[in-house]
Amino acid sequence: MDPQKIVGSEESLVWVDAGGIKLGANLGVPYSTLGVVIFAHGSGSSRYSQRNRYVARELRRYGFATLLVDLLSPEEEAVDKHTRHLRFDIDLLAERLAGTTDWVAKQPALRALRIGYFGASTGAAAALVATAQRANADDIFAVVSRGGRPDLAGDALEHVRAPTLLIVGGADSVVLGLNEQAMARMHVPVQLAIVPGASHLFEESGALVQVAQMAGRWYARHVVRPGSVTATVPQG
Repeated sequence: MDPQKIVGSEESLVWVDAGGIKLGANLGVPYSTLGVVIFAHGSGSSRYSQRNRYVARELRRYGFATLLVDLLSPEEEAVDKHTRHLRFDIDLLAERLAGTTDWVAKQPALRALRIGYFGASTGAAAALVATAQRANADDIFAVVSRGGRPDLAGDALEHVRAPTLLIVGGADSVVLGLNEQAMARMHVPVQLAIVPGASHLFEESGALVQVAQMAGRWYARHVVRPGSVTATVPQG
């Protein structure tokens, strides 16, 4: 990856080597960068999700680089369209997310930045499992779940060490209950944020705006270590 070709760009296509599996991803890096947020998409979605792309654009306005990555290879995606089983394989998705995290940590334009996760639907469970499994408790600075299924993370919830924000639509009663149950099992700073009147996909007017604002504030609150300075990616 050539840093001069990606820094300041709206988005660039990159190929992530996640433990030997090549995954397509869209990377956006603002000039002054607080950290990098990796997006783990939900069941049946992809890096082209308009909802997640909107949130990613807004997070770049907050000063965060964003990586929207497909956690399944193109071949796996083709199979999953028919079987619909890989999108619910949380351990596999978490493994791919961990490999993506390791890849990010090796990139010249990104390796100085702290890493956060943004998960939607089953991607939220994968993000929490991947966070719980990191050897270094400080590897992931924060997690945000949008309409997520954190309950699918199972026993990993008790081992998550990153501050976690669970965003749920007020009209999404079933998922709201599942988030409340998952929250009760976690032992880190965790907050449940409800977007009034919003459904599972946050399609209502202004709902995604609130999601992006909540996420941006959560990341900004937790990215900076006490006594640290903001990392700035130099202009080319």
